[in-house]
This record gives sequence, C-alpha cells and structure tokens, in this order.
Amino acid sequence: MQGTADFGARAGLPQRGLFQVSPQRRTPPERTKASTQDSRAHNRSLVLARLYNEGEMSRSELARASKLTAPTISALVAELEQDGLVVEIGPRQEGRVGKPAKLVRIDEDGTNVLVLDLSHSDRFTGAVVNLRGDILDRAEVELGASLGVEAYELVLTLVQKLFALAHRRVLGIGVGSPGIIDDTGVIRHAAHLGWSDLPLAQRLTERFGVAAHLGNDVNLAALAVLHERAKGVQNLMVVTIDHGVGAGLVVGGKLVEGEQFAAGEIGHVTVDEDGDACVCGRRGCLDMLISAAHLRGRLARTDEAQRPAVLAKAGRALGVVLAPIVSVLNLNDVVLTGPPDLIEGTLLEAVIETAQARTLPAVSASLRIRSLAGDTDLTLIGSACMVLSAELGVL
Repeated sequence: MQGTADFGARAGLPQRGLFQVSPQRRTPPERTKASTQDSRAHNRSLVLARLYNEGEMSRSELARASKLTAPTISALVAELEQDGLVVEIGPRQEGRVGKPAKLVRIDEDGTNVLVLDLSHSDRFTGAVVNLRGDILDRAEVELGASLGVEAYELVLTLVQKLFALAHRRVLGIGVGSPGIIDDTGVIRHAAHLGWSDLPLAQRLTERFGVAAHLGNDVNLAALAVLHERAKGVQNLMVVTIDHGVGAGLVVGGKLVEGEQFAAGEIGHVTVDEDGDACVCGRRGCLDMLISAAHLRGRLARTDEAQRPAVLAKAGRALGVVLAPIVSVLNLNDVVLTGPPDLIEGTLLEAVIETAQARTLPAVSASLRIRSLAGDTDLTLIGSACMVLSAELGVL
C-alpha cells in the first residue's frame, strides 16, 4: 500500500496534515466581451433546455420560444442532430389545417454520460447513464486499503470499465468525491483517500479525451434531490451520515459551496464539549455522535433496551445543529441519507422534534424533514446532473 506521502512524491503534489487546507478563495469570473462562439454555445443551450424541460417541439415553436430566427433554429437543430443530442420524430398527431410541422425532441439515448461515486469506504462505484439520468449499466472496483496513487489508479480503472460499457458517444464524465473540492475540479483535500491538491478533473479530461467534471459527493446528492427527487423545490439541504457527516445545500436552485468550497462541513461542529475526542483535535463533534461508523459502534456496546436512547440522542444532536441553519435560510425541505436502519424511526423522529422545537412556528410549520436512506444512487445521479449542466446547459 502506498500512502499519502508517496503519492505526493510521485505526483509532485504538496502534502498536508489531516485538516490543513490552503487558504484559497473563490475567484469571481472575469467579465469579457461575448464572442461568436459564446453566442452559438448560448443558443445551443437555449434550444436544448427548451426541449429537455418542455418536451418535443417543432422548429417554428422553438423559434418563437427562444426568439431566435428560423434559419438559426434550423442550423442549430441540424447541428444537434449530428451530435446525437436531438432527433426528429415526425409530425404531431392532431388535426390542424395545413401541412403538419415535424417535431424534434431530446435524443436521450443518443449519447452517454459516465458517472462515478468515490464516497464509499470500501469501493468506488460507477454507471453509464443516458441524458435523462437513467442508469443503463454499472461497474465498481474494490477500494480495500488503497490510498494516494493506488486509489487514483483505481479511478482510472473504473473509468476504463465504464467506457467499455458505453454504447454511444460519451458526452462527459461526472465524479462525486468526498473532501473539499474547488470550482476547477481540484480535490484540495480528501483525507480518507490520501489526496491533497489533486487536479482530478483535468487529469481525467486529458487521459480520456472527454470533458470531466468533479464535485463534492454530498453536494451532488443535493443536486439529485433537487432535479429528480423533489422537483419544484428550490431550497433544500441534504445531510448524510454514511461516511462521516456532511451536508449539501441548495438555495434558489443553486448549490452553495462557500468561499473556501467547504460549505456543508457540519460534521465538526461541536455539540458536546465533554464528548469523545475527534480526529480533528476537538471533543464532542457531531461526527462522533451521528456518523454511521461511530453510531454503530456505540449501539454495539449498548444493551438492546437502551439502544433507542442512543439513537434519540444522536437525532437530538443533529436537530440542534440543523435548527439555526433552517432558521437562517427558512428552508422547508431537509433530507437525511445513509443507512436506513440507523436513520429511520427513532433518530429521524428526534431530529424532527428537536428542529421544530428550536425554530419559530413561522419556520417550523412548513418544515419537512424526511429520509431518503438507502437511496445509494443519489451521488451518481447528481454527477449526471453536473455534466448535463456544464456541457449542455439544460439544468
């Protein structure tokens, strides 16, 4: 096994301690004059978004909806057909005077997207999906005790497996990884994988010749809930306890990542100053009370009759942390993910009761805290959403 230090030496990357992260901040994009290429990309996204979100349309309907000229629409549709993104399906079957217009729609099976979830403690999982996020095939590699370079090479192996399963042109690669990830696709720190300052998106793009996009696994789970599990909701939070504790936050339909790309790192909020020592150097962190590994260990050491009390204590701790976040942002939707046997029942009930008790009725009256425990595809689906947004502009 090769550890973090060996990875840094071979990859030429600086290495840091477990919770050290360089003081990098988000850089606002520079505003520049739009080029002809920029305008064409914008118009492509405009057409694709209409078809993706509203369904089949004729060319004249697209022109009216987008306010683009008929010749521009015709050229764009022809280009998108050639790229395998839209398909002509014939005339609308309804009684209208005159020659019926031919309709076009998104060709969801004309292109594939490869998606990876690197958040599991024992394996990396991946899938081939179509443009609607439907999973067509799956693959995985065992992680074992791999760290650093060995873990990185397993990512390459998994991508190769997925390419072999793809039967259409690959639009892009989407990867959900634990850790702090910046907006250029660099994993600034992923402690349990032994990665620091790893430009994973760039490396995958260069290696496989298609655009690769990278996001935090819980943030991508929040995208999946936004677009596939709670359509119509624009403000929500997803909390996972599966492998550590983290949160993904969506406000106004957009992910909130924070200035240092660390928004949602609630696992190391102190909830019990006299609690167990944490790997971060403090005591009584939320992670020590409610993360699946620590919670299972505590339950295993507890008499069966007292186990509901342990779960209730964990739920109350999470409710205490969630209440101010819910109040500040006036969130209506909070989703918990992780092992169903831990989340559903006593723990979930305690979270709901505590969060409602600690917020004003104006906030708590519409607050819905629910479980998607056991929905293990959320990060994969969110990775597909990330690629569709970046490459096609449809979400």
